[in-house]
Amino acid sequence: MVSVPPHGMNRYRASVSYDGGPFHGFAENPDVETVAGKLRQSLEKIIGHEIHLTCAGRTDAGVHAEGQIISFDAETFDISKIERSLNKLCAPFITVSDLQKTNDLFSARFSATHRTYRYQILNDEYPNPFYHRFTWHVRTQLDLDSMQRAAQAVVGEHDFSSFCRKATILVDGKEEEASLIREVISITVKNEGPFVEIWVTATSFCHQMVRSIVGTLVEIGKGRMDESDMSSIISKKDRNAAGPVAPPQGLTLMEVGYSDPKKQ
Repeated sequence: MVSVPPHGMNRYRASVSYDGGPFHGFAENPDVETVAGKLRQSLEKIIGHEIHLTCAGRTDAGVHAEGQIISFDAETFDISKIERSLNKLCAPFITVSDLQKTNDLFSARFSATHRTYRYQILNDEYPNPFYHRFTWHVRTQLDLDSMQRAAQAVVGEHDFSSFCRKATILVDGKEEEASLIREVISITVKNEGPFVEIWVTATSFCHQMVRSIVGTLVEIGKGRMDESDMSSIISKKDRNAAGPVAPPQGLTLMEVGYSDPKKQ
């Protein structure tokens, strides 16, 4: 349930891009620097009152974003002035754009209908110092056709226990295992020059889901696993059945979708 802003406040939304390398993930965490912590502290310094941020996707440490969406409540302010000030305080690793007043019922998280991630692999004999912050270097030539065929097994609604870290939620004061059932809308493996890009769109993701799928696809691309293994890996619901978790630096949250204009 999304609550409306407190009396005298408006709801705002913005797009956020960031280099996740220097941060310990998006979500706030005591004693370490996070994207949300930097944004919140900067906003509070500029606006002058407490801010609570909501995001579309809580990216892990080292994971980047080009199209993260945040929402928050604040008193009326000069949007262009606040945006400029915010970017000065958050530079050089975070950029805020398209800051705007939005519908009172909009939530960056709960109004979202889908999220799209891109994983980028430098598939070349030699590493490249200009790309190491944003790619996973894989020297072995990958079989993209096998990877693409194998990837289609994850499309649709499945229990992704084989690709996600288990999580717990509180239900009536008791801890229970969170559902790892998710719906993948599409996945594409393609070649872009020396890069292999894996694009995944889903209604939502569980922890390390994309990186685990990528790690498994790379094992298939190397010939260490068969493309037909992907379906059985899903059905086993066992994290040990899948390949390794791909490193974080190749992953970027590219886009978040919203379908209801009234909630944007």
